[in-house]
Amino acid sequence: MVRVLAVDDEEPALGELLYLLRADPRVRSAEGATDATEALRRIGRALDAGPDGDDAIDVVFLDIHMAGLTGLDLARLLAGFARPPLIVFVTAHEGFAVQAFDLKAVDYVLKPVRRERLAEAVRRVRELVHASAVPAAPLTAPEQIPVELGGVTRFVAVDDIAYVEAQGDYARLHTDDGSHLVRIPLSTLEERWADRGFVRIHRSHLVALGRIDELRLDGGATSVRVGSTELAVSRRHSRQLRDLLMRRAGG
Repeated sequence: MVRVLAVDDEEPALGELLYLLRADPRVRSAEGATDATEALRRIGRALDAGPDGDDAIDVVFLDIHMAGLTGLDLARLLAGFARPPLIVFVTAHEGFAVQAFDLKAVDYVLKPVRRERLAEAVRRVRELVHASAVPAAPLTAPEQIPVELGGVTRFVAVDDIAYVEAQGDYARLHTDDGSHLVRIPLSTLEERWADRGFVRIHRSHLVALGRIDELRLDGGATSVRVGSTELAVSRRHSRQLRDLLMRRAGG
């Protein structure tokens, strides 16, 4: 079961969040803090106690706009700890999803908090806590990217993305289940995901190497097949892509 610390400087909002969390049978305990300083003291006790201690915390449900240190400030501080708790942002503002992505938040829940949406966030946290194979290892979320779906911010795992298509200052993420538009330039994703096997094949496309099924050469033109989609490879990137694929295949 999940041990929770909820942080919000608005006491009515904190009380409602704690009520919903305590009503979830997967939540073992849920405590509250009304500012980042109080939260840091509580998290410090949890870290001193260790993951099996009575004061342990698995996840912090964290508001963003707070007096003094903001939720983003607190999340950045926690990222420097050896074994930080997981983070779920709970906020009335949609505009901080990219920062949440950078801080590797598990989820991003919009206020007013709906019971079923909070239950989904608890499910994600519980899966990560239970998936930790080595107790002494930090509990960290797989890299995800926030996408807007009908006013709800959800997180798509980077490992589920086959390729990315540039659309001006936006990028369209293509997965097996569909596509999602995010307000992040393709060049930014290229830099962030280089060590995750994503390569630029064209000014308009970034592709996961492991999702390339075929490399085609036809009359001097190069293309790749990703699932049922064929993508052109620019002459500038053709040689590098070919070398990367050959090395990956052991050739």
